[in-house]
Amino acid sequence: MVKENSQEATAKNVEEAIELALRELDAAREEVAVEVLSPGKPGLLGFGAEAARVRVTLIDAELDTQGENEQQFVDDKSIVEARDLTRELLNLMKVSASTQIRDSFVSNQDNPILEIEGEDSGLLIGRRGETLSSLQFLVNYLLQRRMGHHSRIILDVEGYKERRNRAMRELANRMADKVVTTGRPVTLEPMPASERRMIHIALAEHPKVSTQSAGEGTGRKVRISKK
Repeated sequence: MVKENSQEATAKNVEEAIELALRELDAAREEVAVEVLSPGKPGLLGFGAEAARVRVTLIDAELDTQGENEQQFVDDKSIVEARDLTRELLNLMKVSASTQIRDSFVSNQDNPILEIEGEDSGLLIGRRGETLSSLQFLVNYLLQRRMGHHSRIILDVEGYKERRNRAMRELANRMADKVVTTGRPVTLEPMPASERRMIHIALAEHPKVSTQSAGEGTGRKVRISKK
């Protein structure tokens, strides 16, 4: 019984850590990949307890933030390995496309971008970037297995994510102006976690509006309100 209670307490520890990370990321459970770094310790009567440590990463994550808020360093060897992995996967998929390394288009992100270009590259985007997100997740998973450490490589196709990022910033500023003018809040359509974060970041320092997320799963939306 004591062992069972201890296991339940440990599981609760991990769930609490995951829930905290999800709130920080503004994400639903199905939008993230979870890695348990340490299950923590429940302690005895509140003494000697240790919080669980988890790494929670957005699957669609060009603006990704770690649940631990830790800095990630992506070395040149990892970048080259990720490029080679991407090329291997494209060959297996029989997709005619090339892969080049370029700098991030997001000013506060150091994550390198692998840009995929070619006559078949459009097939890799999918509905609202879902196929591209899955490919990115797979590349990062395989990269971690090969290199033995966690790195975050961003995949883009023909500048799709860069265009989407720009469109989200423009939408955020346009809706913020509307809220300021009318005094009424605006709720945007449901969107993936990465796009919600673009909205939050675009308006984070706006002097007159604030943003919040509401809803569950794929129905989660951003609400812009006057301060």
